[in-house]
Formats: sequence, C-alpha cells, structure tokens
Amino acid sequence: MTPEPEELTPLGWDEGFAESWTTALEDLDPRWRDLARPARVVRVDRGVCTVLDGAGEQRARVSLPPALRQSAEGQPAVGDWAAVVPPETGDELAGLVGLLPRRSAFTRRAAGRETVEQVVASNIDVVFIVVPLTGRQRLRTIERYLAVAWQSGAQPVIVLTKADLCPDVAEAVQEVESVAFGVPVVPLSVRREEGVEALYDHLQPGRTVSLVGASGVGKSTLVNHLYGQDRQATREIRSDGKGRHTTTHRELVPMPDGALLIDTPGMRALGAWDIEEGLQQAFGDVEQLAGECRFGDCRHQGEPGCAVNAAVDAGDLSGDRVANWEKLQREQQRLELQQDSRARADEHKRVRARQRALNRRPHR
Repeated sequence: MTPEPEELTPLGWDEGFAESWTTALEDLDPRWRDLARPARVVRVDRGVCTVLDGAGEQRARVSLPPALRQSAEGQPAVGDWAAVVPPETGDELAGLVGLLPRRSAFTRRAAGRETVEQVVASNIDVVFIVVPLTGRQRLRTIERYLAVAWQSGAQPVIVLTKADLCPDVAEAVQEVESVAFGVPVVPLSVRREEGVEALYDHLQPGRTVSLVGASGVGKSTLVNHLYGQDRQATREIRSDGKGRHTTTHRELVPMPDGALLIDTPGMRALGAWDIEEGLQQAFGDVEQLAGECRFGDCRHQGEPGCAVNAAVDAGDLSGDRVANWEKLQREQQRLELQQDSRARADEHKRVRARQRALNRRPHR
C-alpha cells in the first residue's frame, strides 16, 4: 500500500523514505504487503513499540524475523520508520513487521561486558549535545560527544545549559568553540529565558532533533520549555548545582511548531562505537597536524619531526586535546579487535551447531 505523503510529512517522511518503503515491501512476508502502513517509532518498550502515523498513536508488538533481530539493524529504535499491520482478530496490538533502513543514527556501545551496539536515536537531522556550564571535564566530554554526533550523520549543536550558574559565560563559550570547529554553540538559561530563541532555527517542521547528554544536564527542562508545558518530568537542581536524573526512557515528542524532539535518558558513559569518520571531523586540527609529521607511523611520543608535539610545545594545541584524541583512537582499535573476536566466536558456534545437527541425523 502506498502511503499518503501529506499524512506523513509532518513526521519527517520524504521521497527518500518513500523509495525505501517500496523496497521494504518486497522484503515483507507476502501476507503483510497489502496491509502494511509506514509509521514512526516514538517509544520502545520490551517487545512492544508505540508508533505514530497520520491517524495517531498505537501500540505494536514487534514481530520481526528472529535472524534480523540478532543485529542492531533489527532492533527497533526511537525515530525508526517501520512497517505496521493492523491487529489480528482478538488481538489489541498492531504488528511491527518491518524496519526501513536508517538514514542516520546516534549510536554508542551498550553498557555491560558484551560488545554490542545500541542505537540511541535514528533518522535524526540535528543532535543537541546538552552540557551544563558547571562541573569539570567539559571540553573532553564535548569532544567525545562531537565524535559520535558527527559519525551519526546528523548536524551537531552544542547547548550549554545552566548559564545562569556560570560566572563568565562569554569565556566559557569561547573555550568550547576552541574544540568545536564549525559547530554552533548556544549558551542557555531556561530560568532567565536566555538563548532559547537561537535553538528555534534548528527546530523546523518535519525536522528531527535528538537531545543527548549526561544525567541532570537539563534536557527534560529544555523539552518542557520548547513544548510549552510540562511534557517531561523534571526535578530541582541539587544544592551542589548538579541536576537530577529524570527521563527514564527515550521518546519522540512532536512539537507544536512541527519539529520532532527525541529526549533520551542521561548517559553515565558514552562508549564509542565505530567512530573513525567522526574522529576525523571532531579532531580535524589534530588529524591535519598528524599528517604533517615526518614519519608516517609517528606515535607523537617525542619522535623527531612530529608536527603534533611541535604544536603542543608552541602552545597552539592543547596537550589534553591530543591525549583525548589518542584515547578515543585506542577505544576504536579495541572495539575493532573485540568485534573481530566476537565474529570468530559466533562463526565457531555456528559451525559447532551445524556439526551437532549432522551428528543427530540417522546413518543410512
């Protein structure tokens, strides 16, 4: 069934997704092809999603093929476009039977020991990296978030919240701009209603904006302010100036002005996942200097002709920035090794399973 564009355009639907839809229908079970309609995933619970289309919200049970659900591409995420079919007789839930390819995705390494990718938000146009103008390690945190945001395929915007608690906002902004080349930096105080207007340039009808950041940085307060009412629960700032964690799930929120916001729970840690290209963009100055070193395999550990060390010695480049760049590179290298190791282990399991199946066959 061909969707009506005017019904889905406010949800971010365009010609690119329409083309993907045609391909997705071919991959569906034939019994669903005439019944399936596209809908946007606005919330994901265990085995059930809340989806939104031109007719409104509905709940849909995830009914994807088991083989597909073994990968991150087969796990529904907030922001996904999905193929949804009506409830079967006697069932209250619709069925989510297919997923369209993601145009962009903010991903991280999932918490825990397993080397698993977690999609935080998909099909996003802009990422609001929300960081409070309080506390320490602000620049290093921003650099990490920028690398992941650039890798996502969306445009990052740095939102510096709680500006009313910062003694010198202009200096703080300048400091952040020194590591965020070409990225808009917006100081914000919701309490004083300062800086909010600058965000509206990014909140265009049909555009999806994801908010990411640590716990208590002011994401939910910002969503409430932009929405115009208490859409998300918030809690007061603690006596030490730190916020309190409030959001417990990811959710896509259609805004009154036509934009779409994805609020996310605070992240205790942002584990990097496949950020090679993101590193090149977030650390473009360091990457360029590294390319000017005398030796191609320079480790920037005091080798002669090292352009990176020379820039640090001259005061043109922060040694902490270089150290963070190297740290993220090491994370990327470890991830690649772990992915290779897991792929080998998975293949070994498949071989053993096939062998056991053959051994159980009766001999003739």
